[in-house]
Amino acid sequence: MANTYTQIHIQAVFAVQNRQSLINNSWKDELFKYITGIIQNHGHKMLAINGMPDHIHILIGMRPV
Repeated sequence: MANTYTQIHIQAVFAVQNRQSLINNSWKDELFKYITGIIQNHGHKMLAINGMPDHIHILIGMRPV
């Protein structure tokens, strides 16, 4: 349809196995950049990414196909 606007937001939470505190602050930013690159390479938009030593929250703006 002409002039149709579609907006899809997805929140994903990834947890480390057994919720162990394995995500180290010294390389956490590099991990976030890597995940952001994967999302962007698939044509989507990273709206927010953050986390704790045992899990990561991601908010993605997905483009419909």
